[in-house]
Amino acid sequence: MTAISVSNLSKRYGKIRALDDVSLELEHGEMVALIGASGSGKSTLIRHIAGLEAGDGQAGKISVLGEVTQSGGRLNRNRRGAVSVIFQQFNLVDRLSVLTNVLIGNLGRVPRWRGTIGYFHRCERNKAQAALTRVGIPQVAAQRSSTLSGGQQQRAAIARTLVQEARILIADEPISALDPSSARRVMDVLADINTQDNITVLVSLHQVEYARRYCKRTIAMRDGRIVYDGPSTALSNAFLAELYGDASEELVLPDAPAEPMPVMPFGQTSRMAVHHLNA
Repeated sequence: MTAISVSNLSKRYGKIRALDDVSLELEHGEMVALIGASGSGKSTLIRHIAGLEAGDGQAGKISVLGEVTQSGGRLNRNRRGAVSVIFQQFNLVDRLSVLTNVLIGNLGRVPRWRGTIGYFHRCERNKAQAALTRVGIPQVAAQRSSTLSGGQQQRAAIARTLVQEARILIADEPISALDPSSARRVMDVLADINTQDNITVLVSLHQVEYARRYCKRTIAMRDGRIVYDGPSTALSNAFLAELYGDASEELVLPDAPAEPMPVMPFGQTSRMAVHHLNA
């Protein structure tokens, strides 16, 4: 089954064209990296797939798990619960315990009155505790969220998505504010969820070496357009240097594998096609 399908999606903010006729498909169970310099359109694309924003015009269309979630510039929220999003900022409530923050993932499936007073059944609490165990931080359940490290907070946010039971997980730069050790732990958790639960994962990354290490497929964006969609192993350092410009020295490790990129005829419509960055 196709998990996510985006066709001819465009979005403009004033004179800025954030998305320019973007089309892509993610198959169920894939773990795909989304890369590109700041302002390339990654976060805007994620917001549209998550159902947080509608595209422009009549041509753009997004389907999630076979159901149209937006078309013609209008949102259809029927499948919104199937997609869970984690952000760089964690979005935990500092004054609440970690366990309560994870339990908040139930709010879309429990009566409003229970959510309002924070009443959760024992089975829901057990499930939240199991989610914390799954991401490797069961010992912090009773702590206030504000006492956790950045990496622990991000893993708590991932535990909350497990409680939501979404079938698609989108992570918008989840490790950009973390140290390398914490970043690896977060990426290990995402990879485990993808492999063990067969959950589709789309993860936006600045650190290209993580895309190469954890994702078989990478989609690269520049100026609101997809300029590469193919194997992560085929991302050459020369291509990445052009993609990121002056920032490439910080984002691409010098010892990262530099394999030749696939050469395909201009105009090829396969998702493996590589497009010229200045097209």
